[in-house]
Amino acid sequence: MSISDPTRQAVRERASYLCEYCHSPERLSANRFTIDHVIPRSLEGSDDISNLALACRRCNERRYNFVAGFDSDTQEIVPLFNPRRQKWAEHFVWIDGGVVIQGVTPTGRATCTRLDLNDMRYPEEDSIRATRRFWIQTGLHPSPSDPCQT
Repeated sequence: MSISDPTRQAVRERASYLCEYCHSPERLSANRFTIDHVIPRSLEGSDDISNLALACRRCNERRYNFVAGFDSDTQEIVPLFNPRRQKWAEHFVWIDGGVVIQGVTPTGRATCTRLDLNDMRYPEEDSIRATRRFWIQTGLHPSPSDPCQT
């Protein structure tokens, strides 16, 4: 079943046009963001709006159908961030002036790792970190409602 245009728009508005995982702004993307199933269809997730999240293509592809990840601090497998049940600001904080997302809970850390939210496996000049530095210069990133650590 495909997701209707009105439902897509409702998901976008609910997310304030931010990827619900990495908080990238949709308006700075060349493409509209995707609609992600928080509980993937392959794991019996529904198309109900309560199971849908706005996700940039990067996060959606990296999340794939994973619902859990490894937290290196606790050495445990923990659930990934669920934007329908959890608040972003309770699990993540921006560091380096809005360039890097740091997980501050087991869920936040596991989500950062599983989705590689900071492209740490790539040189900075060829990563999302370089893009975020540019966005910061435009004054459009990070979202004013996001917690930042100085």
